[in-house]
Amino acid sequence: MPKLLLATITNYCDRVLRTKETQDYEGAVNGLQVENRGNVTHIAAAVDASLATVKLAIAAKADLMIVHHGLFWSPSHPWTGKKYKLLRLLVENNLAVYSSHLPLDAHPRLGNNAQLCAALGLRKLKPFFFSHGRFIGFQARQKIPRADLARRLERATGAKPRWIPGGPEICRRIGVVSGGAGGDLKLAAADGVDTFITGEGPHWTYAAAEDLGLNVLYGGHYATEPFGVKALAAHLSRKFKLPWEFLDHPTGL
Repeated sequence: MPKLLLATITNYCDRVLRTKETQDYEGAVNGLQVENRGNVTHIAAAVDASLATVKLAIAAKADLMIVHHGLFWSPSHPWTGKKYKLLRLLVENNLAVYSSHLPLDAHPRLGNNAQLCAALGLRKLKPFFFSHGRFIGFQARQKIPRADLARRLERATGAKPRWIPGGPEICRRIGVVSGGAGGDLKLAAADGVDTFITGEGPHWTYAAAEDLGLNVLYGGHYATEPFGVKALAAHLSRKFKLPWEFLDHPTGL
């Protein structure tokens, strides 16, 4: 069975994703979050690091889990109850966890947004949605009927999107930011798009989108974010000759 040093893989990920250079939300911890005994033979990819996905990774006999939403977003002590159970499972089963949030969203080839744009058939991408010191999304100038774009999004994610038909029926400038960017409709509109694709947003964004003259397609937070971890794990598999698999644990949100 092929085996590689954990440090070799995680250092490579840090370089490719520019982990240390990329700002993120307060509390996000990008990079290696949990070590194993030092080697990797099998990679698992998941959107979220949770007790459920850790159990799936253990069942798959993985020793490295690549995730978009990591274990740590706020003070993580005390290690009691479910948190103790999760950490005990990680240590006892030699499972490392590597997390990449905004660095993976923003990557121009492996990232959630670049991969989602490709799945939607969007071409000639330009930077979009400046946040945390850099552009994290992409936009494209393409003439696509709004209903057709919604069908493309459903095919790409496997989830039926929610619409806010606040803009034109024919989309001409489309912006894409995966996850929970719905609360920043003004930022999207300020970049000049007439259609904004993201994962989810709050109730008030319906009226806001109408006021802004903006189409919004909510594809689902989870459903718009498997793309990056899949692309990264597949890339690592090709480079380091290691098997990988995707652990699907959809939230429906």
